[in-house]
Amino acid sequence: MNDVWSWQRAAEALPPILEGFRITLLATVVGTAIAAVLGLLVALVRRSRSRWVTAPVGLAVEFVRSTPLLVQLVFVYLMLPSVPALVVGCVVLGVHYATYMSEVYRAGIDAVPRGQWEAAKALDLPRTRVWRAVVLPQAIRKTLPGLGNYAISMFKETPYLFAISVVEMFTAAQQFGGRTFVYTEALTMVGLLFLLASYPTSLLVRRLENRLA
Repeated sequence: MNDVWSWQRAAEALPPILEGFRITLLATVVGTAIAAVLGLLVALVRRSRSRWVTAPVGLAVEFVRSTPLLVQLVFVYLMLPSVPALVVGCVVLGVHYATYMSEVYRAGIDAVPRGQWEAAKALDLPRTRVWRAVVLPQAIRKTLPGLGNYAISMFKETPYLFAISVVEMFTAAQQFGGRTFVYTEALTMVGLLFLLASYPTSLLVRRLENRLA
C-alpha cells in the first residue's frame, strides 16, 4: 500500500494544491460574475427590434459558442501579452459562459406570463420600470438554477487555464509531481477537492431548482 499511496506524500502535496485551489476559486467567482452580468446584457440586446443590433451580437455569440474554450484562452493570451494571465483567464471564462447564460436569461424572460406584460402596459408604466420592477425579478428567479449549473461547469473547466501559465489547482499538482515524482497523491487530492467543492454546490442548485419549480 505504501508503494501506491502515502499519507505523508499527500500532506506534502496539499499546501501548493490549496494555493492553486485559491486561484481556481478566484477565477470561478470572477468569471461567474462577468458571465452573469454580460449574459444578461446579451439577452436584453438580442431582444432589440433592430437587426443591425441583434445580427452582430448573435454572430458573436455563435462564434464564441462554436469555438473551444482552450483555443479562446490561448488566442486572447497571445494577443494581449501585457495583460496578466489570470485576468485573461477570468475574462475569457466569463465571456465564454456569458453566451450560454444569455440563453438561460432568454428562457427566463420568455417564461414571464404575458399577462404581466399586458398589466404593465395597461398601467402605462415606463419601459425601463417594467423591466426593472416586473420582468427581471421574475425572470432572474427562474434562471438561478441554470446559472448555478453553468458556474459549476466553469469551476470544473478551470484546469484549461494551464495553457496560459495560470497555476490553478491542477497545474499546481502537476508542478509538484514534476519536482517530486509524486503524481498519484497530488492528482488524487485535486480530484477530491473538485468533488468536495462541486458536489455540495450541485446539491444546493438541485434543491433550489426543485423549490422554485
